[in-house]
Amino acid sequence: MFKPDLNASYQMPAHFGPRYVGPGTSGWYHDVTMMIVSYETDRHALQQYLPAPLEVAEIPVVTVTYACNKQVDWLAGHGYNLIGVSAAVRFNGEKDQLEGDYTLVMWENLADPILSGRELQGIPKIYADIPEHRVRDGRWNCTAQHFGNPIVDMAIDQLRAPTAAEIEASAAEKAGRDNPIGWRYLPAVGGYGQPQHEFTTFPSATTIHEAQVGVGTVNWQSLTWEQNPTQFHIVNALAGLPVVAYRPAIVARGSTNLVLPERPTRILK
Repeated sequence: MFKPDLNASYQMPAHFGPRYVGPGTSGWYHDVTMMIVSYETDRHALQQYLPAPLEVAEIPVVTVTYACNKQVDWLAGHGYNLIGVSAAVRFNGEKDQLEGDYTLVMWENLADPILSGRELQGIPKIYADIPEHRVRDGRWNCTAQHFGNPIVDMAIDQLRAPTAAEIEASAAEKAGRDNPIGWRYLPAVGGYGQPQHEFTTFPSATTIHEAQVGVGTVNWQSLTWEQNPTQFHIVNALAGLPVVAYRPAIVARGSTNLVLPERPTRILK
């Protein structure tokens, strides 16, 4: 009879054994190209999507991040693309009080990282078709769609090297805020009733090899149930968050490590 080993890591279907861990299965993403566009929004509009004890940060900022991930160790060198949306927040728990970025939603174009991110880290990942970014006449562009209907279009142009002041300001803003936050929400069997849920933080480390600063825009679609029956309410909610002011956008290349033994994924309380 199958009995799980509590010292091993399993995912459904667990009865075939734990996830493979061996040579080459590190958390390194060796080749990552990123587009990052942030904008200030309305505080009250954003707060309605934050479960307690999360609160909007001092400045209500939404960040949309595209990442083209290649040479991913735990995928045996395969890769995938993602578009994630996060909000600057403060977590005011009974034990933990910290500032960070709460993931509102993350689209990915591969099932494997969607399942592992949802089950193990509590990241609200869902599927979309996300082609690799395009660059034409200095303008970077990325898109996502589902059921053949567009979800979002993001662009960055007027790229230039960052100034020393911009680098210093970016480092100062990130200081003490390197706390990505998720909400691991597991509905009751059948979908109704008392769910299981817990807040998580899942630190990572990114090394930037080159970066440019530019002007970015994010255009969310307005969808109907017929166009995107499982996600239209998510897309429409994001489209309803007003863009008060864009911040400098970033295009960067680097590498990321998702497994930090000194800062493991943990529950926030």
